[in-house]
Amino acid sequence: MEIGLYIGFISFFLTAIALIIAFLYLYAIVTPYDDYKLIFEDNNIAAALGFGGAIIGVSIPLYSALVNSVSYTDFVIWGVIAILIQLIFALIVTRITGKYSLEAKISQGVIPVGILMAFLSISIGLLNAGSMSY
Repeated sequence: MEIGLYIGFISFFLTAIALIIAFLYLYAIVTPYDDYKLIFEDNNIAAALGFGGAIIGVSIPLYSALVNSVSYTDFVIWGVIAILIQLIFALIVTRITGKYSLEAKISQGVIPVGILMAFLSISIGLLNAGSMSY
């Protein structure tokens, strides 16, 4: 095999990892609760489930961007779009107040709400990916 194939693989793979890391940083900013504190200090299972679902939810459209892109630049553009869609979703659903407040329930550690957040994030990721299949 040519060395260029390996360089291409490494470039796409490392960029995908960098995009996920950027997403992890930005997701913690757009959610009104401190994801990392809830998970690593408070052992909040609901927060961990919601955060894990968000990671899967963004990875699905990133995968779609990887397999459908015609160039590295095309992949990066679609990867950024995928992240923005997932972040907008998180921003909106975590701002719902009242009886269905994800922020309050996740902060309280209500596990079914964390599961719901995970499934919602994964569903948005699937729709996001399907929309990229041009």
